[in-house]
Amino acid sequence: MSGKPKGELVCSANDIKVKQALRILIDDYPVAVVRDSMGDIHAIGDTCSHADISLSEGDVEGCAIECWGHGSQFDLRSGQPLQLPAYDPVPVFAIELDGDDVYVDVTNVLNGAAVNNY
Repeated sequence: MSGKPKGELVCSANDIKVKQALRILIDDYPVAVVRDSMGDIHAIGDTCSHADISLSEGDVEGCAIECWGHGSQFDLRSGQPLQLPAYDPVPVFAIELDGDDVYVDVTNVLNGAAVNNY
């Protein structure tokens, strides 16, 4: 990597196991940093768009995370809901890896979804 990574240093890649999510706060904004079934790391808004429930507490399968409250699933790459009752996407944020360090840039929303309270 050339230059300083963009965003906030949030964790080490080693802190996130495969099929696991980690809830972090960036300036009081909740973000789920997730390692999918293939081992890729994603950053999405941690609040389900259907209800005020933390997505990082849900199950990760393939490249999706499921809200434990009502079963809505969200694609980790696009933030799009894959299963009702949610119909609005959650924001997906740019990440950078610098060695094992994971940086998340909440000012860089990759899918154009609404970022509430930020």
